[in-house]
Amino acid sequence: MPPTNSDQLLEALVDCYDDLREHLGRRFGSTLLADEAMQETWLKLRVAGKAKTVAKPRAYLYRIATNLALDHLRAERARGLRFGEPPEDEPTAPAGLGPDALLDARQRLDLVREAVAELPPRCRQVFELHKFDGLPHLEIAERLGISRNMVEKHVIRGLSHCRRRLSTALGPQV
Repeated sequence: MPPTNSDQLLEALVDCYDDLREHLGRRFGSTLLADEAMQETWLKLRVAGKAKTVAKPRAYLYRIATNLALDHLRAERARGLRFGEPPEDEPTAPAGLGPDALLDARQRLDLVREAVAELPPRCRQVFELHKFDGLPHLEIAERLGISRNMVEKHVIRGLSHCRRRLSTALGPQV
């Protein structure tokens, strides 16, 4: 009996498990959230039975896991909680920074994370490579096989989107 589409997706999940878990941990700053999203992704595929045909299984799995992680963050935020532990590389608060200022900074960071997650996939990829990984425009262009001009457009689009989201949430002082 040939494997079902969900079986093929489960095999693809096994193949990219470590990369996807690491991606989620970096993106959302929580290994606990990454583990939770990975478990739910597996369950969702396992319970699905015969799934529709998927042309790009890896991209499909990344989207499912990312959406599940975002759902968790939204649910935790709605309950007024913060999911998981802070990332290991998260900077500590400067001396003299009060709890209110620290909370404000964390809320802004969460808003930026949400805004980046809302970007179209290619724009988000370019934006993350430049802003989070520190790669120059030329290297990103070569790596992704796009023009340097297109890299600049994606970065500008990402910055504009983040600025709009912060402005909407926090007011015009941003």
